[in-house]
Amino acid sequence: MATALHHLGAAELARRIARSEITSRALLEHLLERITRHNGKLNAVVLLRADAARRRADEADTATRAGRSWGPLHGVPVTIKECFDWAGTPSTFGRPARAGYRAAADAVAVARLIAAGAIVLGKTNVPLDLADWQTFNAVYGATLNPWDHARSPGGSSGGSAVALAAGFSALELGSDHSGSIRMPAHFCGVYGHKPSYGVVPVRGHAYAPEFPPDDINVVGPLARSAEDLELALRVMAGPDGTRARAWRLALPESERTALRDFRVAVLTGDADFPVDAATRQAALDVAAVLKDAGASVRLDPPLPAPSRQIYELHIALARAASAFRRDMADMPPLAAAAAGLDANDHGYEALMLRGLTQSHREWLQRNAERQRLRDAWEGWFRDIDVLVAPVSPTPAFPLMHDVPKPEQTLQLDGAVRPMADTYFWIALASVAYLPATTIPAARSATGLPGGLPVGLPSALSIGLPIGLQLIGPDYADLRCIALARLLETAHRGFAPPPGYD
Repeated sequence: MATALHHLGAAELARRIARSEITSRALLEHLLERITRHNGKLNAVVLLRADAARRRADEADTATRAGRSWGPLHGVPVTIKECFDWAGTPSTFGRPARAGYRAAADAVAVARLIAAGAIVLGKTNVPLDLADWQTFNAVYGATLNPWDHARSPGGSSGGSAVALAAGFSALELGSDHSGSIRMPAHFCGVYGHKPSYGVVPVRGHAYAPEFPPDDINVVGPLARSAEDLELALRVMAGPDGTRARAWRLALPESERTALRDFRVAVLTGDADFPVDAATRQAALDVAAVLKDAGASVRLDPPLPAPSRQIYELHIALARAASAFRRDMADMPPLAAAAAGLDANDHGYEALMLRGLTQSHREWLQRNAERQRLRDAWEGWFRDIDVLVAPVSPTPAFPLMHDVPKPEQTLQLDGAVRPMADTYFWIALASVAYLPATTIPAARSATGLPGGLPVGLPSALSIGLPIGLQLIGPDYADLRCIALARLLETAHRGFAPPPGYD
């Protein structure tokens, strides 16, 4: 049993602790041993509080023997993304200038996990300012994908997904603005849930306690099972601070309990934002599983707005949100560059510059456009329960730490496409505040075109993980996760990367 502990989900581990089949301390030591053995290669966990975790695990075991439970995560070791405040630890966001910063209190989501009985043992790595689909920074260095050390683990919750895939932690706390939960889950073969906007408090996920919540950004879990996503969401969701005096959150339970109950739309690609053959096949395979189970399946129906409109709207609003974190000295040259753009230039760099420097009136216009899109999605989902879609055009791409993001490209079945194409697939849920659950759905036919790098296990030739996202209407979080749980049984669930089993 000990060798399999690191594959189990948090809910199952909590049940085993409650039944005294394993102690919290033994589980913790098992995970710490795995971190010692493997983290040097992967660099997922960048901060450990092992002694404090041991003390807390011993307290959990004492409570278990006395018949007391702290909650649904009693005695289960978890890790959290580096950018979340955890009292007494740094939240650097990958910025060397913040290396001396120490949080005065726990982020709300962290506090709720602890209140539910979880034992936080450490923090996991992020890219600089959480602004990349790779995970590297000058404070902690680079995190590598356990499926292929030459490829990205995703970002910005890259360390989170790697910690789960490699068996370092039972559950992870991440965040998602432009795919920061979904991309790492997709790249590393784990589960992730981007909640509906505002469902989980983001307080304690900012450069300073007084900063307001970012537009679009949400806090959510990553896990090795869909069951754990639901457990963690229920633990963390709900109003924060003074709002809790008057507001209550009652997420609708899933009205669909079997695959045959679902009405599902499946996107297998897009004319403007194509995906590779393996990703398209993954979507088709899930569609076939659903159809065989009796679900209503519609392939590639029209979306509530043109794909390019969704893409450009997301970039405009996402970059406006991130502009708040820019140094004011950067803004005049950015504004000058934006002013010099050709009006017909709709490339990613042009859209990014316009988004960073748009006027308040322009932002209001785009926000109104977003509301029209949200209304359109609401109508679209009257006849469809869940939209199944790719997370990204390809599986994990090769590391390109030295290439500026606007210049990054993807190899798509022999063709070269802009990395920015990914924003369309991310935008489907992000720009309209919709919930999205990422599931392990397939593996590519071969993960390593051109052969295996020296020192990597030959089992990598089985391919790379491919995830799909299950998107629902506003506040249908539990419906998305319910479909993920059903597909986990009927189709595919978490499988460990070679060499980390």
